[in-house]
Amino acid sequence: MPIVMRLDRVMAERKITSTELAKRIGTSTVNLSNIKNGHIRGVRFSTLEALCQVLNCKPGDLIDYLSPEEAEAEQSLGEIRERNYQ
Repeated sequence: MPIVMRLDRVMAERKITSTELAKRIGTSTVNLSNIKNGHIRGVRFSTLEALCQVLNCKPGDLIDYLSPEEAEAEQSLGEIRERNYQ
């Protein structure tokens, strides 16, 4: 999918845990995990706004568009990483 979430990257830069972020934006850790991993069909603007307020970022820092070539390369890299963890 060419739209990807970069929430994990921003969280790492801000040194905030999923538990702390979920608590501060008023959602569950499961919901936050789904957002972080891109297992969602959409995001409410109120959730996006809360994420941006807590993380002091802009929506474009959290959501990225990849060209089909970039998406394919990233998927291939993910598959390689997955094999290395097994």
